[in-house]
Amino acid sequence: MTGTDATEIWEGSLAFSFPDGCTATKYDEWAFYRRQFQSVAGGSKAVDLLCLTDDVAWLIEVKDYRQHRRTKPSCLSAEVAAKVRDTLSGLAATGANANERCEQAMARQALATKRRWRVVLHLEQPAPPSRLRESAVDPAHLKQALKRALKAIDAHPAVVDRGRPPAGAPWTVQ
Repeated sequence: MTGTDATEIWEGSLAFSFPDGCTATKYDEWAFYRRQFQSVAGGSKAVDLLCLTDDVAWLIEVKDYRQHRRTKPSCLSAEVAAKVRDTLSGLAATGANANERCEQAMARQALATKRRWRVVLHLEQPAPPSRLRESAVDPAHLKQALKRALKAIDAHPAVVDRGRPPAGAPWTVQ
């Protein structure tokens, strides 16, 4: 977890660089999530990264299919939506019950009413083998499915990759 210093967080082979002023963490590695919340209700999921700025709490899920192909791309929007739902529940539980003060404080900051939620799916795909054959997952179709599933949380979720960062996002990815 970080405070005000610039931070680099690795998720697989991708390096996310967060500038000064952001608080960023690998939420799915928090002690409270791993030891207590992950088994709630038969098992809960979590987004990969949480980034807090002054006015936004960013929930970032990372999928890198450049090395491992996805067998069912149609299920991706439901998977991301479930992770977002479970993460929000996990943050509420962390804010109330975590033993680690830094996790509890960050969860409370993330849930502060002055912040709005933004959901980002960072999706890396292999280059299509030809112009006629599209990528396995269509980002535009996926974005529409996420809009429908997450409209109460973020009416404008983003589906991005290294070449197309989300508008307004404070981080970069290498």
